[in-house]
Amino acid sequence: MFFTLPTLLTWTRIVAIPLIVGVFYLKLEPATANLLATVMFIVFAWTDWLDGFLARKLNQTSSFGAFLDPVADKFLVCASLLVLVHLQRTDVFVALIIIGREIAISALREWMAKIGASKSVAVHMLGKLKTTVQMVAIPFLLYDGRVLGVIDTRWWGNVLIWVAAVLTVWSMVYYLQKALPEIRARVK
Repeated sequence: MFFTLPTLLTWTRIVAIPLIVGVFYLKLEPATANLLATVMFIVFAWTDWLDGFLARKLNQTSSFGAFLDPVADKFLVCASLLVLVHLQRTDVFVALIIIGREIAISALREWMAKIGASKSVAVHMLGKLKTTVQMVAIPFLLYDGRVLGVIDTRWWGNVLIWVAAVLTVWSMVYYLQKALPEIRARVK
């Protein structure tokens, strides 16, 4: 299951990271680099929905795909946040909140799976909402300009990334609360 169409789409998100980062090291006009990075991020982020849809439609779901999909998402988001911090388009505190949560919840899920309690930290709508908001915020911040001469993407991107940070903390608390009974039962 390493090379099914859905898994190959997931791999593209990992391959996308040096491409998106590399755009800012080319000798391009800033507006061109911003547009190129934004388009790439949107296309590669869209593969997250597409690979899941195709895996179900083509009956090509696998344990490996279920493992790789969230890893690819986290790599893409974390790398993009680091680029945005480097470009001074978002606050380092936001990046630390989002990246820290991703590490903490990934570790929690791994541990819960190890003790046979992974259902207690299954993906919740709150986590999906957080992901959606950050996947809208990041391309706004990468674009860093005005759309239709009206929409200031840096301003809206920062509003949305802070909303994502709040949802990040909220969802982390939710997952920790769900895991706490299992943790307490195992610690005794």
